[in-house]
Amino acid sequence: MKEVTFIRRNIEKWKEMEKVVENAARLNPDRLADVYTELTADLAFAQTHYPTSRITIYLNNLASALHNVIYRNKREKWSRIVTFWTREVPQTMHDARKELLVSFIIFAFSALIGIISAWNDPTFVRLILGDGYVDMTLENIANGEPMAVYNGSEEVPMFLGITFNNIMVSFNCFAMGLLTSFGTGYMLFSNGVMVGAFQTFFYDYGLLRESMLAIWLHGTLEIWAIIVAGAAGLALGNGWLFPGTYSRLESFRRGAKRGLKIIIGTVPVFIMAGFIEGFLTRHTELPDILRLSIILLSLAFIIFYYIYLPNRKQHGIRET
Repeated sequence: MKEVTFIRRNIEKWKEMEKVVENAARLNPDRLADVYTELTADLAFAQTHYPTSRITIYLNNLASALHNVIYRNKREKWSRIVTFWTREVPQTMHDARKELLVSFIIFAFSALIGIISAWNDPTFVRLILGDGYVDMTLENIANGEPMAVYNGSEEVPMFLGITFNNIMVSFNCFAMGLLTSFGTGYMLFSNGVMVGAFQTFFYDYGLLRESMLAIWLHGTLEIWAIIVAGAAGLALGNGWLFPGTYSRLESFRRGAKRGLKIIIGTVPVFIMAGFIEGFLTRHTELPDILRLSIILLSLAFIIFYYIYLPNRKQHGIRET
């Protein structure tokens, strides 16, 4: 059967199925089951004969929406806590891989801008970091303790304060997606410029090596989590900016759900980054090999959890 014939024969039925999804809460479960069975049959036919067609994507999305409605009140097992981190978050990151790549590119490009700007204009660092912070750091450098900012308070209060602040930054980055993807892009840009200028500032004083061993000890996880939060914001912004075959409201809802799941997935990463910054970064006397090992271990975790695991052929869960 030609695709156009398949669509012409079933388009009205699918429109009725859309209405069933919208009004599922008021319909009989048997009615939902019948519609779901018929819809998955059409989806199977489309996947077999038109695997790359937009109509297959449309039917898959419609079947997924109905599936979620049917099972949303299903009682969850305690194992869901485990599968959320081991399956759902990696699967969501796979679905948002384009947003993650764009988020990384924006951050890396803005960091490069920060480096070039600080390199050519020493006053640029004061514009970005503020006079108070720059003067304090210069005083620490003069005293022979360039990283003294990290031991300015007790470990536990510093850990809690940093973790809370980082989580709030990530949620703000996500929420800026409400202003379309450009809002999140601005957050990524400003943070990237700050990181680039910050590192260039220490390079100018011959402290690049020491600053990188100290800053990236916790910054490897912290900065990456911000990039991931940027992907969540882009998913939210793109949800209503590019609705595709969905209504704009439904597309926004799906983007928000995906983005929120990504954000929740970054919370443990921020907690670990805050722990390292509060308890380890302050100890600049630690052997360089130990600090470098922690940085490489953090990088290995990022590659495994956010790149390898989401891109395995079998994720453990799949959409209908």
